[in-house]
Amino acid sequence: MLTFEVQIYALRDLKRGRKPHQLRWRVGKKPHSRTFATKTLADGRRAQLMTAVQRGEQFDTDSGLPVSELRQLNQVTWLTHAKQFAEAKWTRSSAKSRATRADALATVTQALVTDHRGIPDSRLLRRALSCWAFNFSEHLPEPPEDVAEALAWMTRKSVALTQLEDSETVRLGLEALSRLLDGSVAADNTINRKRMVFNNALRYAVERRRLPANPLQFVDWTPPETDDEIDFRWVPSPEQGRALIEAARKVSARGAHLRAFYGCVLYAATRPAEAMDLRLADCTLPESGWGSLLLGGSSPRVGSRWTDDGRSHEERGLKRRARKATRPVPIPPDLVRLLREHVAEFGVGPDGRLFRASEGGRLLTKEYAAVWKQARRLALAPAEASTKLADVPYSLRHTAVSGWLAAGVDQTEVARRAGHSVAVLLRFYAKIINGREEQANAMIERFLNGEGPAR
Repeated sequence: MLTFEVQIYALRDLKRGRKPHQLRWRVGKKPHSRTFATKTLADGRRAQLMTAVQRGEQFDTDSGLPVSELRQLNQVTWLTHAKQFAEAKWTRSSAKSRATRADALATVTQALVTDHRGIPDSRLLRRALSCWAFNFSEHLPEPPEDVAEALAWMTRKSVALTQLEDSETVRLGLEALSRLLDGSVAADNTINRKRMVFNNALRYAVERRRLPANPLQFVDWTPPETDDEIDFRWVPSPEQGRALIEAARKVSARGAHLRAFYGCVLYAATRPAEAMDLRLADCTLPESGWGSLLLGGSSPRVGSRWTDDGRSHEERGLKRRARKATRPVPIPPDLVRLLREHVAEFGVGPDGRLFRASEGGRLLTKEYAAVWKQARRLALAPAEASTKLADVPYSLRHTAVSGWLAAGVDQTEVARRAGHSVAVLLRFYAKIINGREEQANAMIERFLNGEGPAR
């Protein structure tokens, strides 16, 4: 703990031993002492501590040292610190978060070097940093020779962490995370995501007492404004959504298998990774009327190097929920029919999953993305297919959620079914919600006039 409570005592002569001159001081409630061979040495050290007190420095209660000395003692390079930060976060992070953090740290680290003499190819260096330096998987193979050489170069050239107290050094990192490898400007969301990782790494440096304060707060650099609101020009209508999933059946046998998968996204607003994890036991599919899905997990594909078990998919709970949380979602008769037809035609996998890869096992992102591209060409007019309209299957989720809102479903219930917080729902679907202002005003007016709620 750091404190300004410091008391330095007069020297004491112990009159024994090889170091009889004792310096004593107290930091907070903890006493500290050190002995010296001569009075001159003891006086010199006492003067150093007195100077630190006069400068208004805090002292560390455990070591008894002024902050400036503690930082010198703990000095490491940015690379070493960034690796320790990534490792500290590794165990409690999802595979996706691990990969995202490693990419951000690699981007910044590549720029924080003492000089560029002998620098490896930029793509090789980025790969070496993101896939090896900031990866702590037990399944990680030994780096190839060119990767090992790139990491050795980075180890030699990384700046000292204390250099980040200089705003120009911090700006180097900020400029790096603002651009792609080819020098073009990165997307606003990418910049903000990487800046957040950079900020967290610097906060960790303050926690470890390697920096006195987060230097980002002293740099006049404003991250780009981002607009999370969905661009509804490219969200398919319900009719277009139905046409797209029916077109998938015409693409190929794989398209026929994936028709109900796309249907889950359109009618139940599942995320694709949640639909990938759906099992027959999670479905209530009556012969008529509404059914339900009990969503309890997702299987996002992130690459084997980032998962704990070395598999390409990560078994995880629902997004931003406790690991064992579930989300029941009522489903309309159209989806009930799709799922019943799917089970009748294709059955289920050995693990009970409804949707599988063409060769068995987990459904691959590239499979459902490839079929979707072909379905767009069949279902959309050429002018529409040349735009971003329904460019990815996820757009069907936007169709579902915006449709629920437009139908007048309570925002809290929409957020629950979609697996959002209400705050996120308001941020992403503001246009739909704001568009219902006149309807809300009419309902309030009827209430004020004593007419009661609309039926």
